[in-house]
Amino acid sequence: MGRILALDYGRKRTGIAVTDELQLIASGLTTVATHELFDFLKKYVAEEKVVKFVVGEPRQMNNTPSEVEVLIIPFLNRLKKLFPEMPIEREDERFTSKLAMRTMIDSGLKRKQRRDKALVDEISATIILQAYLNRN
Repeated sequence: MGRILALDYGRKRTGIAVTDELQLIASGLTTVATHELFDFLKKYVAEEKVVKFVVGEPRQMNNTPSEVEVLIIPFLNRLKKLFPEMPIEREDERFTSKLAMRTMIDSGLKRKQRRDKALVDEISATIILQAYLNRN
């Protein structure tokens, strides 16, 4: 089959999660500085069989796009140009940061560890990917 790669895109950092090749389990992969994201993706896709991207879709409580969506649209356009054959799907990412924080608390991480925004982004990407897998 191949892996699905999920991205929690942000201004400074992008959290990344990936499935196993059978697309059963979502796991956090890493967090990358957003300005280095395309270099990372080129290398990763060259080394692993990635069959799809899932990009978080920030929405307001009234289901309208969040302000951050204006930053994501140019990213999506560039992603499509760089990987023209790769399908890109979107997944609602409302509450993922709060869920990530709750996951960190429940797993017993200390307060100092929970301040690691890169870890929050990676866990958020994992939550986005798991929600996508559950929906499909």
